[in-house]
Amino acid sequence: MKEALSARAALAECRYAPDRLVPVLGEKWIPCERRRLPSARRFVRDVAADWGAAVDVPEVAELLVSELVTNALTHGAAGTHAIRVTVSREEELLVVDVHDTCPVLPRLRLASPLDLSGRGLAIVQTFSHDWGWTVTPYGKSVWFQLIAWPRSGEPIAVR
Repeated sequence: MKEALSARAALAECRYAPDRLVPVLGEKWIPCERRRLPSARRFVRDVAADWGAAVDVPEVAELLVSELVTNALTHGAAGTHAIRVTVSREEELLVVDVHDTCPVLPRLRLASPLDLSGRGLAIVQTFSHDWGWTVTPYGKSVWFQLIAWPRSGEPIAVR
C-alpha cells in the first residue's frame, strides 16, 4: 500500500497546468476560518450540480474539496486572509483547484490506524481521476480532477 501511494504521489507532481482558456465554472474566496469550510463544500457541490455533472460527482467533489481546504487552513493559510477555490471544466473533467499563499508543497503520507489526521491527500488520491499541485508566484494550488461529463459510451474508471 505504501509503495502504491508513493508511486501515485510521484506521478501527481505538477502534471496539470490549467490553460487560461479553460472555462471557469465558479470561483470563491473563502476566509481563513474553519467555520467557513461548509461554505466551500456547498459551493463546489452546487457548481458541479448546476453544470450537470454525472451522478455522485457533486458529492465526491464536496468530500475532496473539504480535504484540500482543511489542508490549506491547517498548513497553508498562515499570514493570509483567504483561500481561493476555483471550479473549471476541461473536456470531460471537473477540475477543482484550492490556492493558498504557502509555498510549501503538500506531502502524501501513510497514516497509521491510530493517527487522528493525515489521511486527506490519500482520500483525494483514492477518489479523484487525477490530482496534484502547481507552484504559483503567490503560493501553490492543489487540485483534483473528476470525470464529470463522460464521453458517450465511455465507462467511468473506478479505482
